[in-house]
Amino acid sequence: MGLLDGKVAIVTGAGGGLGREHALALAKEGAAIVVNDLGGARDGTGSGSTMADGVVREIKAAGGEAVANHDSVTTVEGGQKILKTALDAFEKVDVVVNNAGILRDKSFANTTEDLWDTVIQVHLKGTYCVTHAVYNHMKQRGEGGVVINTSSTSGLNGNFGQANYGAAKAGIAGMSRCLAIEARKYGIRVYILVPVALTRLTSDLPGFEDEKLQARMDPKLVSPLVVYLSSDLAKEVVGKTFFVGGGRIAEMRVVTHTGVTRSEDGGLWPVAEIADKMKPGEILLPD
Repeated sequence: MGLLDGKVAIVTGAGGGLGREHALALAKEGAAIVVNDLGGARDGTGSGSTMADGVVREIKAAGGEAVANHDSVTTVEGGQKILKTALDAFEKVDVVVNNAGILRDKSFANTTEDLWDTVIQVHLKGTYCVTHAVYNHMKQRGEGGVVINTSSTSGLNGNFGQANYGAAKAGIAGMSRCLAIEARKYGIRVYILVPVALTRLTSDLPGFEDEKLQARMDPKLVSPLVVYLSSDLAKEVVGKTFFVGGGRIAEMRVVTHTGVTRSEDGGLWPVAEIADKMKPGEILLPD
């Protein structure tokens, strides 16, 4: 018996890297999988069926159920087609893992409109297009479900040369936090995944040269959390953001410090007093 027996999961960008590991791990626990991948390069160019089809073969060889989908996540029509693939093959969707992504890194001054729009379209709009289709299916079906959306430390903490990617990933986190609030009444659980792993998207980024670190950053170390969140074991854990990678799992939070409230003058702060409170170690910038 698997944790996910009888469940159906869609994983986007599942032809390699994190998506492939998620698909394999979910299938190992009994879920039937829709393996979505456009089959393009890491910058989003090109397409092909080889990657998704290969993962489907892996799952079937291990005794699992899977079908491939090669549609782009970047349009509403594509999101509907991905859902249709699941419904045609398995009649329902219980879990969606939005993982598809590309990189087109440039320092902000050198970012062009096409570099900005394409990254936003794949990550942020792509997450919307697939989630919107699947969420409405889950809502109408009335049996709950799980939505796992992939953000990044680049979006939540920042990173050099990734303003486009960071903006998209921060947008995904914001969208997911809002959706988590709306979805509760329908029994749909929404999570934000913040993975750190060595994949073709990160293989040439600074800091991943060390072989021991590369082993520690194996993408398969991220996927057990995806399985847990997809299962009934996580029913009481809702709307959370999780950093995961290298064997570490940690909740990430947006934290507002206590700060200080001015009561004099109707709450109007003199600029000089703000400056005084901003000194290191003072109440607005605590150690």
